[in-house]
Amino acid sequence: MNERSSPRSGRRAALRRLAGARLLPLAVPWAGLPWMSGCAPQRGSAQAPASPAAEVRFVGMPAPTLADPPAMATTSVGSSMLVRHADGRTQTWRLAYTPLFITGDRVPDGRGGTLVAGGCYDHRMQPIVDRSLPGAERQFFSDCPDGSSLLTLPDAAVPGVTGRAVFAVVQFEYTSRDQRLESMYGRLPSPIAVLTLDQDVATGRLRLVQYRPVDTSPAHGLWITCGASLSPWNTHLSSEEYEPDATLVDNALLASFGANYFGDRRAANPYRYGHLPEVTVHPDGSGSVVKHYGVGRISRELVQVMPDERTLLMGDDWPNAGLFLYVADRPRRLDAGTLYVATWHQTSGRGPGAGRLSWVRLGHATSAEVEALVAGGIRAADILDVRTSGPGDASFTRIPYAGRANWVRLRPGMEVAAAFLETHRYAALKGGSLGFTKMEGTTLNARDRIAYTAISRIERPMRDGSGGIRVEGPISGAVYALNLRGGQRDDAGGDIASDWVPVDMAAVPALVGEDYGGAGQPRPDALGNLANPDRISMPDNLKFSERLRTLFIGEDSGAHVNNFLWAYQVDRGELTRLLSCPVGAESTGLHAVDDVNGWTYVMSNCQHVGDWDDVLHARVRPALEPLIRANYRDGFGAAVGYLTGAPALSGVLAADPRGSDAPAGATAAAVPGSR
Repeated sequence: MNERSSPRSGRRAALRRLAGARLLPLAVPWAGLPWMSGCAPQRGSAQAPASPAAEVRFVGMPAPTLADPPAMATTSVGSSMLVRHADGRTQTWRLAYTPLFITGDRVPDGRGGTLVAGGCYDHRMQPIVDRSLPGAERQFFSDCPDGSSLLTLPDAAVPGVTGRAVFAVVQFEYTSRDQRLESMYGRLPSPIAVLTLDQDVATGRLRLVQYRPVDTSPAHGLWITCGASLSPWNTHLSSEEYEPDATLVDNALLASFGANYFGDRRAANPYRYGHLPEVTVHPDGSGSVVKHYGVGRISRELVQVMPDERTLLMGDDWPNAGLFLYVADRPRRLDAGTLYVATWHQTSGRGPGAGRLSWVRLGHATSAEVEALVAGGIRAADILDVRTSGPGDASFTRIPYAGRANWVRLRPGMEVAAAFLETHRYAALKGGSLGFTKMEGTTLNARDRIAYTAISRIERPMRDGSGGIRVEGPISGAVYALNLRGGQRDDAGGDIASDWVPVDMAAVPALVGEDYGGAGQPRPDALGNLANPDRISMPDNLKFSERLRTLFIGEDSGAHVNNFLWAYQVDRGELTRLLSCPVGAESTGLHAVDDVNGWTYVMSNCQHVGDWDDVLHARVRPALEPLIRANYRDGFGAAVGYLTGAPALSGVLAADPRGSDAPAGATAAAVPGSR
């Protein structure tokens, strides 16, 4: 049973009738919200003036419990927003969820046919078929929608759009398993698609009219695409996480990837993966991708481009992670630049800790020269001599790598190759602090010149000092604030050509997790939570809305039974739970866009629903697994969609504690802004 055939569909239809008339106004100040005074605009008409809003606040929701199992087995939305106008009037708007599709759905291809949403394709753009169950063959499709970008083009021309064309780039991190329930993690290429959405000019409502997969063969396929961001020049900046270790003689995952994508287990070169893909959307709703080889080969979660359009701050989701900075030679061009890694100078080890930051220059390169090294067949042994046990030779340096020790020695003349192809090892060798753990989303509060970065799990490498950092925790992580300054110099005394360089790093007190029990001895609560559900746990996706002055935080928590999406209003220090993801699902794909044709959108995906943990979910699984299987294609599907809202009037909408019971994996709040 999917969300369209749910036995609760009658009630959901009533909710949609109420929510569909007007969408939630979030953005301030407004040029006008005429329906607030009972005067709805005509399609295509200008907004009439109305009193501006003085304040916007989110009103949170409680975490769902087994008192209402369906709320735990879908995306539950019970939050709302309070608008306080300058003239003293207040209004409350309730949030609700509208899906665009569930992966595995047949969706329009824009040419009169349909395609499988989230479907996987080989290097010839032929569907990759799951043959694990004879007689039940079907195209592989992902259950893990992740990074997304929402954008517009001035010359968009897609048939079927009656309002305004809006494009969403959605990437899919991986496919969890085949039909025999064997793991497919990392064994399939990561799909990426451009959605053409028809935006209603009067309500902001979005309708899918075309789904176009992106041909990734020019980039040799994509590997585990995780977080993403929209560049200031209107392109989708993707990622490739957990780059394959090129020193391994036999990498089973990479060989399976090669077999599925190229038809040849030996065809995938590890040095082709771990880079920065960039997707350009075209007016017809298609997309093309290039891969930038000169930005560092790391476990890139996503990049945050600074207002100078040259500086990139990069999250690194790795067991021994580093904080990396890239400064391009020219604005809006990622084809040449200088790469740096941070050194942490600890000022506090209590809790999640704090430190000053200095920067080590790793090198300068062009994407073309690094790619030429890869095309020329360079191997790990040509760049570094790497040992996994002490060689008893003083010419080797002991470094932390992927949670263990390596001993490395640089080959003569291989500095550029090491910096951009063996970035983790070279950064540690050069003195960078490769001691962060699970460094995830990164975002920017430009007005205050503060970047935020999420450490999803503060665990052993960050606690034992092996990478230059020694703090206490908690395991369930924290969001850190980084002050940004100009006039900085690197380790050799050279100027760093950016005014957006992090100079320190400390956790935001309200955004620190709270573990239950001591280290290694968790004490679950009655539901099974291993961390306080009223605080964040294992923060992952981060996006900041300048207009709302709000930091949005999505969880990837192994300590909360349900993961949550939070809103943190930075000026008031208020943390609010906006939604609860389906049990076992991670909150992904977060994207806050302040103005799309005068509307604000906040997008967030959920992935791998029903990813059961024997400890965390032991108390809830018997009641919830049948619901998850019914709602999400036996656990193979995930939803992509967006949040809507309506005035909190009397009747079913105002009485409903969740706002929507539709299966949900991705949300976006469509709201009117200055028009």
